[in-house]
Amino acid sequence: MTERAEKHSSAEAAGDRTREDTTRRLERAMGALGTAVMARMDERLPWFRALSAEDRSWVGLVAQAGIAAFVEWFQHADEGKPTPNIEFFGTAPRELKRSISLQQTVDIVRVVVEVVDAQVDELAAPGGEDQLEQAVLRYTRDVAFAAAHVYAREAEVRGAWDARLEALIVDALVRGEVDDGLHSWAAALGWTSAPVMVIAGHAPEGKPETVIDRLRDRGRRSGLDLLAGVQGERLIVIVGGAENTAEAVRQVVPKFGPGPIVIGPEVPDLHTAARSARAALAGLRAACGWPDAPRPVHADELLAERAIDGDADARAQLIENVYVPLAGTPLLDTLATYLEQGTSLEATARLLFVHPNTVRYRLKKITELTGYQPTEGRSAFTLQVGLILGRLSESALP
Repeated sequence: MTERAEKHSSAEAAGDRTREDTTRRLERAMGALGTAVMARMDERLPWFRALSAEDRSWVGLVAQAGIAAFVEWFQHADEGKPTPNIEFFGTAPRELKRSISLQQTVDIVRVVVEVVDAQVDELAAPGGEDQLEQAVLRYTRDVAFAAAHVYAREAEVRGAWDARLEALIVDALVRGEVDDGLHSWAAALGWTSAPVMVIAGHAPEGKPETVIDRLRDRGRRSGLDLLAGVQGERLIVIVGGAENTAEAVRQVVPKFGPGPIVIGPEVPDLHTAARSARAALAGLRAACGWPDAPRPVHADELLAERAIDGDADARAQLIENVYVPLAGTPLLDTLATYLEQGTSLEATARLLFVHPNTVRYRLKKITELTGYQPTEGRSAFTLQVGLILGRLSESALP
């Protein structure tokens, strides 16, 4: 054996002895290190002080497990043993990983490094200070990267689960199945928003996941709470907690594909959102009956088309809004005659044997009672449909 080889072998042996001595010192100091780390976190990290006693205890166990894993790894680090991933993080419950962010995990790692660095001279065997310091830096660096990987995986799993819950909520509202399960799913997503409205239209080109991600991004930037689902060619968006409905709609509309967009009525909460969803989807089906409809259009503006298309809700609403307030009064005959005479005041007055001003007065009262103006084309059409539906409903009574 050459002199150089002998010197190298002697140096390795000395390094091994130093590592063994340092390892024994670390093993004896593990309890004290854990206590020092907890004290330093309590001193330096406000978020740690705000944790519950149970969560603080779990963080302490995680820190202690991390120190023990380092000592075990350091003992064999010279053999090329790779730094471990953070299996020791699995000692904590899943809920802790949700209440502590990745940045806070990095804070914990940083505190551990500071505590160990401050005691390197006492912990390392004589001549082993650099050896210990380099090992600590390598270990904590790899643990930080491993923590980032764990959080990324958790976020991916959580994101997939959230997307599934979101799809279930949208599907349940579309089918009108509002029960305790719907509220449990919404609670899991942190949904507490009110009021609520549902917007329906055609989905743009692209994968459904991409479409919904874009909507979520727009919602976050606009400060809106959004749930969305793509069902075939339809895109359904649930908007919650909007202070300005018009502004909320304006933010969402660009994310729809070509074609009509229908806004369901605003409802108090998610429990009643099925009504808004029914109206929006019925309006979307019937929108082709009004080619010149604005985009977006409110579902109530399509009541006549929806009723003709067979929407029971729209029929009941038209009867309630148009026929019921006028039934049993001269206003009903006046409206029927006015519409049948092509909205001619003079012809209506002649047939009813009244002055044209009387007809004008009655038309004004009809507008006040129904909200529809007989002299305006769209309103006259809606009134005509409501009148017919009311007559049909009365004839169907026994």
